[in-house]
Amino acid sequence: MPEMDNLKNADQDITLGDLLTVLRDAADLPLIFAYDGNPVRSGYHVTEVKAGAFAALDCGANHEEWSEIFIQLWDIDEGERTHMTAGKFSAIILKVADHVGIDPSARMTFEVSDGMRPMQLYSADAPVVRDGIVHVQLTPRPASCKPRDRWLAETASSAQASCCGTAASDAGCCAPTA
Repeated sequence: MPEMDNLKNADQDITLGDLLTVLRDAADLPLIFAYDGNPVRSGYHVTEVKAGAFAALDCGANHEEWSEIFIQLWDIDEGERTHMTAGKFSAIILKVADHVGIDPSARMTFEVSDGMRPMQLYSADAPVVRDGIVHVQLTPRPASCKPRDRWLAETASSAQASCCGTAASDAGCCAPTA
């Protein structure tokens, strides 16, 4: 089983390729996603897989580009069904890759709904194999200020610099509070 501890940190989601590598080695095991403190029900479906390439400007006027895969999970129970295997999930993703083209280094976003509540966005933690089951914890995907995140990483000790824009200012859009 590949070591997954270093595949995700605060500013780096695991990639689709990382996930598929682990699932390939556990193809016959049930795959259970968990979100909001609960596992998905045994009848869950992968209802849609979208691949996108994005280009944007952040609040500091920095050009950003990334690839992202959106995997939509419908959290339902359909009687006698069991959780899908890691191999079946992988086969679904690979079928999409054959038709749409998917960047294995793409960021993943899971869209989850039970069909009643609005869809919510989640990122995936590294898969963990425990008791013959592949567990993937989904955590809510919060909004963030990319210039602030970079600024915090680069100058955590300096509370004087601005995080947004190019000019140093105590009043920048993401400037730290004293």
